[in-house]
Amino acid sequence: MSQNIALLTLSVKATAALTALRFVSPTGAVATAAGNAVGVTRSDAAIGELAPVDVLGTAQVTAGGAIAAGAAIEVGTGGKAVTASTGKVVARAAPGETAAADGDVLEVILIPN
Repeated sequence: MSQNIALLTLSVKATAALTALRFVSPTGAVATAAGNAVGVTRSDAAIGELAPVDVLGTAQVTAGGAIAAGAAIEVGTGGKAVTASTGKVVARAAPGETAAADGDVLEVILIPN
């Protein structure tokens, strides 16, 4: 069962259209694949709007493919979570949480990066 235990949620001004449950950059844009992420958006936001972003704790995020329980996660295309390979590790799949395919939602433990 996916849940969300945010220890810290910050408002980030969107500099690009943001989609809920995706990784976001510190500048308010969709996080770049394999790059850093400040956290995960909790709701959609248009350019110029404030978006709630979970930065510490756990968050629900949209997967970009299959992810195993406990796997290290990096940012994939469109700010989705993918299994880490050569990018910055930004999260870890929470115990028992998996994704079978692109578009699945799973709980992750956020890692400051």
